Amino acid sequence: MDTRRIAVIIEDDKDIRDLINVVLTQSGFQVHAVDSGEDGVEAVREHNPSVVTLDLGLPDIDGFEVARRIRLFSDSYIIMLTARAEELDTLMGLESGADDYLTKPFRPRELRARVAAMLRRPRGSVAVGSDVPAAVAAADPAEPRASAPEPGSLEHNGLVLNGGTRTAMVQGQELDLTRTEFDLLQALMESGKVVRTKADLVRRLRMEEYDTGGYISEADERTIEVHMANLRRKLGDNSRSPRWLKTVRGVGYQLAP
Repeated sequence: MDTRRIAVIIEDDKDIRDLINVVLTQSGFQVHAVDSGEDGVEAVREHNPSVVTLDLGLPDIDGFEVARRIRLFSDSYIIMLTARAEELDTLMGLESGADDYLTKPFRPRELRARVAAMLRRPRGSVAVGSDVPAAVAAADPAEPRASAPEPGSLEHNGLVLNGGTRTAMVQGQELDLTRTEFDLLQALMESGKVVRTKADLVRRLRMEEYDTGGYISEADERTIEVHMANLRRKLGDNSRSPRWLKTVRGVGYQLAP
């Protein structure tokens, strides 16, 4: 069975659950819907979906905890749905492992577009559930580097990224990156010293090669900021004296010198 066309809905509101079911079914998914966090974790474990829609306010355990549990064993795309638009909810959702979020009420076509953009990106073998410490990147820069990167890999200051295997290594240790974090890191490493704006990176995640005029909101750009903060934390990078990721204030990001 093609796991790319399987979705799990974790939503306790029946009307919203039914709406999402219709949207995803019409998009060609085999859908499994549950109304609690515990059942949602087990549904993801059983069905290995490519997409999970996850309500933030569930009756048993909240969506943040559900996302963290799912991330221990699954690389499914997680779209968090929340009735609250506070910045803290967004940050906590993305830090717990969600790839994207939508604020209720949302338009069905918006959900369909987010899912379609996700599926255009490869479902690679980025490490899931490993216990690699963020301090990996704090290794002494003077230490010998790991063996030379394979042909086709990208390397910068001891960080080696392989697009074929979708792995990122620092000093021979593999980083535990989400798919979104990997894609953002790959975009920056491919760009070299060229500054990538937040809008550029939003389009990269949507697999839009050029500016097609699609609407990019402040929330979209804030999502990039949170993902980059998570990526920097996992690398152990210092924002004031970065080794890999440099913030260009008011514009976007580039590789550090």
